[in-house]
Amino acid sequence: MMSPRDCIESLHLAQRDFYTGGSGERLRELLTEDIVWTIPGRNAIAGRYEGIAQVMAYFERRRELASRTFQMHTREILTGDGDHVAALTDGRATLGGAERRWSTVGLYRVRERRIAACWLLPLDGDEFDRIWAFTDRDAPVTPR
Repeated sequence: MMSPRDCIESLHLAQRDFYTGGSGERLRELLTEDIVWTIPGRNAIAGRYEGIAQVMAYFERRRELASRTFQMHTREILTGDGDHVAALTDGRATLGGAERRWSTVGLYRVRERRIAACWLLPLDGDEFDRIWAFTDRDAPVTPR
């Protein structure tokens, strides 16, 4: 049986594959139908995404904004007896021609061995907004 920690590790592996050009099939399998993914701030990826279609559109948007250069490195995963897991993760991508780095804590809710919710918490919100700032070609994320 997959533990909540295993779920997060599987999610991050699937995201790494997707963000570099993978199909996203495994990533989709790890999400509940009613998933809610929340990104704070005032930037091109901020918002509340509900359901697999919106969450996958958010992932696609992030992959395209980073021109498939987005990389994740999980530093720590914190678990307890409940259904929530926290993961301290470093991100790196080339955006606007420059390599950018940031760190976040993802707070996840796991249900039936799949991800039911994520709240992304940048350690430096202002810098995260600058990194993922809107550009002229940006448009809101819409589900497919």
